[in-house]
Amino acid sequence: MRTLKPSWLVLLLIVAVAAWHWLPTPSGQSGGPASSAATESSLPAYLPPEARATLRSIAAGGPFPHRQDGVVFGNYEGLLPNEPRGYYHEYTVETPGAGDRGARRIITGGEPPQIYYYTDDHYHSFRSFRPEPTVSR
Repeated sequence: MRTLKPSWLVLLLIVAVAAWHWLPTPSGQSGGPASSAATESSLPAYLPPEARATLRSIAAGGPFPHRQDGVVFGNYEGLLPNEPRGYYHEYTVETPGAGDRGARRIITGGEPPQIYYYTDDHYHSFRSFRPEPTVSR
């Protein structure tokens, strides 16, 4: 009978610990720190499911599905706090069934984003939120 060498046992132990730490738990969240599942579970209930994909793209720096995503948001409505031009950027939140970009957007403030706003009525109203832990690049 062949026995395992100590180096194989160490390697096997490392793989087992890594798998236990990073594989999904029964709740669907991975055990790793700052996992995307943990980030997404902290989002406000009013955000549609499609906002998760937009936030992931923002955190990764792209790619974005629309050429307008990431452009400077002018805050011409004056509903957001007054900041210098270039502080705010807008991103499309997909609207299922819409023939165009739809009315849903996430607006970020700061670089990297420090604050997030959501509008589902094409800039007529905004709700601020801050994903916890903060979505980062």
